[in-house]
Amino acid sequence: MRLLIIFLLLLPLSSLASPQCREEAVSQAGKLLAFHVGRDDRVYVDPEAVVLPSIRNPANRKQKFLVLEVGGRVYKGNYRMRLIYYPLGDVCVLMGQEILEFASL
Repeated sequence: MRLLIIFLLLLPLSSLASPQCREEAVSQAGKLLAFHVGRDDRVYVDPEAVVLPSIRNPANRKQKFLVLEVGGRVYKGNYRMRLIYYPLGDVCVLMGQEILEFASL
């Protein structure tokens, strides 16, 4: 556990997503959740995006993608959305997205 905390403290600050990408991720998460569940006035998307470890671009191993996670809810359903971006200057290019409903089946 201590090793994990030390590792997290040593991560470079440049690995954090810019506020622009965070805002874009929250906005896109709302669209993704609405697409997934349809029009519903009970859709709620968390206002904060959490930065996860970056992943390598499978087409170019020298490039890394930012991964941002946003939570959401619709009535009693809870969702996790992960949005994958490539920062290109001042623009955050959406490269992928996933949505998962938390459920015990």
